[in-house]
Amino acid sequence: MTDGSETAPENQYTKLRWLLTIAGLIFYVVDIWTDVLLALKYFQEKHFVWTGLTLMFVLAGLLVTQIFSYAWYSGDMNDPEEKENVPRMSRGGFAALHVFGMGIFTRYYHLLKQGFKVVWTSNSSSDEEKKAVHHKLFCLAADLSMLKLFESFIESVPQLLLQLYIVMGRTECSVMQCLSMVFSFFNVAWALVDYRRCLRRSLPQTTEMPSGLPTAVYLFYKLCTITSHILSCTLLLILSTYSTIVFTILWLLGTIWAHSLKTNFCSSRGLEFLYRAVIGVILTFTFFNVKGQNTRAEMIIYYLIHSYINMSALILLALFKPELMLSMFLLTVIGLIVGCSVLGLVFLVLYYLFLHPKETEPRVSDEVDGPGNNTRTKTNKRISNFIQP
Repeated sequence: MTDGSETAPENQYTKLRWLLTIAGLIFYVVDIWTDVLLALKYFQEKHFVWTGLTLMFVLAGLLVTQIFSYAWYSGDMNDPEEKENVPRMSRGGFAALHVFGMGIFTRYYHLLKQGFKVVWTSNSSSDEEKKAVHHKLFCLAADLSMLKLFESFIESVPQLLLQLYIVMGRTECSVMQCLSMVFSFFNVAWALVDYRRCLRRSLPQTTEMPSGLPTAVYLFYKLCTITSHILSCTLLLILSTYSTIVFTILWLLGTIWAHSLKTNFCSSRGLEFLYRAVIGVILTFTFFNVKGQNTRAEMIIYYLIHSYINMSALILLALFKPELMLSMFLLTVIGLIVGCSVLGLVFLVLYYLFLHPKETEPRVSDEVDGPGNNTRTKTNKRISNFIQP
């Protein structure tokens, strides 16, 4: 068989999944290159502040993902169970690749190479062996999807906010700005769905998120709430650049909350603090379950604050810059904020009431390996301790 058809369909790393991995790589590369080209355009136009900010977000995303990618490789090399999943290379070689920003590309290459052997070549392995191989591929994909999620919220989302602020301030939009925003948006959408599906397929105690309606509703919930919030933040920036203080406070609150939950995602204290800071950035724009606990109350409070900020942006715009309310472009933005806010909350309720997959067994986020729990590899533990959708 070419794709392990004896394995349950939801647990297969299929040819389609392999091709979608290539699509994700393309989105990632194009997103970065459009931002770099846009920065060069700003530089040629002598907009040096915009150049610096555009490149800063690109470099921030690269830096954070390289740090975590190298740390995971380094940790896995010391684990007998995980060492076989690491490409054969010296620690110095890995360090050099990550210094030059090639960590994610290395992971893509390794995943595509291993996946090709499974889905495009014949093999005579037993069902149990095939199941283990497919699970290993989803663990590799989950590591990659976690890094992509980091990158999308550290680079793509802030980039969207910055470019929208520039476009609204100039009331004109160049082709390169459009391309940058479009691919940033697609990169975020892809990262959200890919992470969601890879996470659930790599954790045995959770059921797979069905494709089709549940995936679509989850994606619309995330994209609508994130879009409305980004547009609202853009309006606040147009009103005053001092609004960045508010964003900083929101980031600090998210970081402090992650710290108060005593997350245990990383193997070192320094990396754990960095992880919590990144979680703070993510929570500035959307809600995730930080430690796999029941967070219904926290989610309600979060989206009440979220909605308050969105509505406040519209009210403040009407009070302090009513002349902007006459602009057709800004009227469209206001309509999007209201529409996406309402639709996002509707999709959120629909998803968590009717479509959210249930765990097949209780999840203990702080579970420690023991004699009877030797199936949980370091990758499993890393994934299970990551933020949950």
